[in-house]
Amino acid sequence: MKGVVILGPTAVGKTSLSIKLAKKLNTEIISADSAQVYTGMDIGTAKVNLEEAQGIFHHMIDILEPIKKYNVGEFQKRVNTILEKFENDKKIPILVGGTGLYINSVTNGLAELPQSEPELRETLESKSAEELYKELERIDPCAAKDIHPNNKRRVERAVEIFHLTGEKFSVISKRNIKRNNFDFIKIGLERDRNNLYERINLRVDLMAQGGLIKEVKKLYTIYGENLRKINVIGYSEIIDFIKNRITLEEALLQIKQNSRRYAKRQFTWFKNDPDVTWFDVEKMSEEAILEEILKLMK
Repeated sequence: MKGVVILGPTAVGKTSLSIKLAKKLNTEIISADSAQVYTGMDIGTAKVNLEEAQGIFHHMIDILEPIKKYNVGEFQKRVNTILEKFENDKKIPILVGGTGLYINSVTNGLAELPQSEPELRETLESKSAEELYKELERIDPCAAKDIHPNNKRRVERAVEIFHLTGEKFSVISKRNIKRNNFDFIKIGLERDRNNLYERINLRVDLMAQGGLIKEVKKLYTIYGENLRKINVIGYSEIIDFIKNRITLEEALLQIKQNSRRYAKRQFTWFKNDPDVTWFDVEKMSEEAILEEILKLMK
């Protein structure tokens, strides 16, 4: 069965196009955004509101409290369950978002990696980053080339997997298993980089005007410093403002800067995927892009 992915950096224009496409296909949208899964984090994650949604149902939004840990494996499992319903209803799913790893887990699958063992994990955690990296260089040179020595968590996990399975992380991590029956067409949206950055800056200003500070204050009252642990742009910066560590102007400047950097990383990730068909939203109208998407689906 056919499915569609609409991807691209933050603020590029995915929401509007995806809703128009969902209307044409009489279907629903699955959000592929690692921040929008959290309840109460509405303004800062630019969640689609009722008016914007225009009656189109969005899956994978507001499913977890902000203090709950969540990972790509859980996302994949839950989305594949949703896709079973799409398949039974003979509907075309539209996966929309900017979290590349989450999208990839659904379109290409994930490697099945073993769960941690407490004793082994404790032993590895007691070692320094340098010790772990030297061990990784010895047992799996390819993984050592791909993982930065300072990324202790990933180095640790690569070493752990070798001890648990006897296989190299660089080999086992590439054995992706796809657990759905959909063939996804990937549509990438882009626009002039400077214009995108201006849109990001404007979006942050509108968030501030629309109640971002109030939203963060409410969440901080409930969750305290635990709110920082999920590492969503916009929340730690406003917490620092609330705690009088920086001014509001400084907080907003940091959010804009961090959002622009994130957009750049998103572009880098998506541009490395040869399966993406790109459309410049400044050179083509939404209607023209929608026509091209429908052609690709035939």
